[in-house]
Amino acid sequence: MCRMRSLLAAAMLALSASAEAAGPVGAMPVGPAPLYGVTVDAVDNVPAVVDALSHLSRTPTVRVVFDEGMDAPHYVGPVAAIRDVAYVMGELVDSSSLRQYTAQQLRARAAAYLHTLGSNVDVWEIGNEINGEWTGPTRDVIDKTMAAYEAIKAGGGRTALTLYYNEGCAEQPSRGMFEWVQRNVPLRLRDGLDYVFISFYEDDCKIPPPDWSAVFTRLGGLFSHAALGFGEVGTRHAARKPALVAHYYGLAVTHPRFVGGYFWWYFRQDMVPRSRPLWRSLDAAFLSMPVSVSR
Repeated sequence: MCRMRSLLAAAMLALSASAEAAGPVGAMPVGPAPLYGVTVDAVDNVPAVVDALSHLSRTPTVRVVFDEGMDAPHYVGPVAAIRDVAYVMGELVDSSSLRQYTAQQLRARAAAYLHTLGSNVDVWEIGNEINGEWTGPTRDVIDKTMAAYEAIKAGGGRTALTLYYNEGCAEQPSRGMFEWVQRNVPLRLRDGLDYVFISFYEDDCKIPPPDWSAVFTRLGGLFSHAALGFGEVGTRHAARKPALVAHYYGLAVTHPRFVGGYFWWYFRQDMVPRSRPLWRSLDAAFLSMPVSVSR
């Protein structure tokens, strides 16, 4: 037990040192602005994660994935440490776990997380890849998404929704992103969201490169007020990672509400510690990101 206390104390000292070196991060900008996004899918080795984040050339926005079965207090320390050096987007439930919750349970989870972590979470991802075939029956998915949205909105939080881009590769044509949104997502949700993102993995959707400006123009017609961007990109193939980091973070998308994002899913695996070559690739990509691209 004494050794565990010593390890915990050392970790907290390391977190404090990293935060002091980087300086506190102010309020997240409201409205269209570049989001330099990365994803942290687990909160182990937080000092090294904070160190890698704090030395990036642009202030990142970090999606923190809240694992199924974990209560909000589990994340208090890690999220506070990350928030000292970055903006935070909290993912309430990953698409792979959505079936494990009822709408009532997800409403309660959203309210509890907002109450416990709200001061350190800038944006709440209330739905992740919700049109994916694996997420469950459509009616259930919409009910769960609305429950999370209503709980966060009632508490004054900003909301984000991530859709799964599968045009031309959907296993079930009825789950194609645009058609599914038009048929199933309530107008109240479409008009109320602050951010709408697209998840796209070339490994899983083997199609010719889309015209992303046309994609986001169409998406902006469905979500007339939200800022738009990519919510997940990545690859499992190590040899392709540097090129894909440069490609996606360097995209010039023509839309007045496009804010970038990208949220490379494998930040913790690929870019921590910051001595790893892909950390340098990401930092270079951040520096090359278009500040704003509009019509």
